[in-house]
Amino acid sequence: MKFQMVHENYNVMDLAKSLQFYEEALGLKEARRKEAADGSYIIVYLRDGITDFELELTWLKDRSEKYDLGDEEFHLAFRVDDYEAAYQKHKEMGCIVYENPAMGIYFITDPDGYWLEIVPTRD
Repeated sequence: MKFQMVHENYNVMDLAKSLQFYEEALGLKEARRKEAADGSYIIVYLRDGITDFELELTWLKDRSEKYDLGDEEFHLAFRVDDYEAAYQKHKEMGCIVYENPAMGIYFITDPDGYWLEIVPTRD
């Protein structure tokens, strides 16, 4: 029996804002979407164009209160080929929330407060 990771889901408050952030910060592009016939939800799947893994963003029409993300112990990690350029871009965007120079990593947050780890490509 073999399992393959397919996607991770994040619920978002402002779908347009989240889509813009993920494209600008990480180059993720919409691959497909599902919209409820009654307009109660929209699900958008984002891809990096390199792997088959997808980030699923779910917007719920009736949701008005912010999502409780707990202590931020969970996160999605992204490996980048130009770490310094990525760091500068994220610094300019003002989305870096935690840096660990000793480990050579940092974290950014999306508009809903989800933590995203940025790691360099290592030999």
